[in-house]
Amino acid sequence: MTALGKVLVGLLIAGGVLTVCMIVLLVVLARVSRRSPPELGVTSGELKPCPNSPNCVSTQSEDPRHAIAPIPYAGSLAEAKTTILDVAAAIEGATIVTQDSDYVHVEVYVRGFGFVDDVEFAFDEEAQVIHFRSSSRVPYYDYDLNRKRMEGVRTAFEAASN
Repeated sequence: MTALGKVLVGLLIAGGVLTVCMIVLLVVLARVSRRSPPELGVTSGELKPCPNSPNCVSTQSEDPRHAIAPIPYAGSLAEAKTTILDVAAAIEGATIVTQDSDYVHVEVYVRGFGFVDDVEFAFDEEAQVIHFRSSSRVPYYDYDLNRKRMEGVRTAFEAASN
């Protein structure tokens, strides 16, 4: 076998090993993300802060990487909650996990990768806004998926409210 042939065989083997490693890593990350969610909810009127990783957005964050505007609503809290539940249920892969009088937690199964994201809504009746937090359990980067998802939720909520 020529030197070029040996190099090509070596590259082919290395590529195969790398592919297998990537598949194993994705399977492990998907399993980790399906474990019980981190502690979530509202404490003293605040959703849990975003981690340092760029895979989270929150209306209560002051960090520009994570900050996003809340959703204003008119009418009653009950109407706003019904609308947000309808909008959340329409998110592909969404399962409503918890709903209290002023809080909703949704898990979103990200098809293709098998990851689970957590989306939370907290209703501030006095200010008539819906605060939210959307965060990936894994991986570190989400390529703005959470931000895009929540902008879509905002658009759908506004359309359903008019």
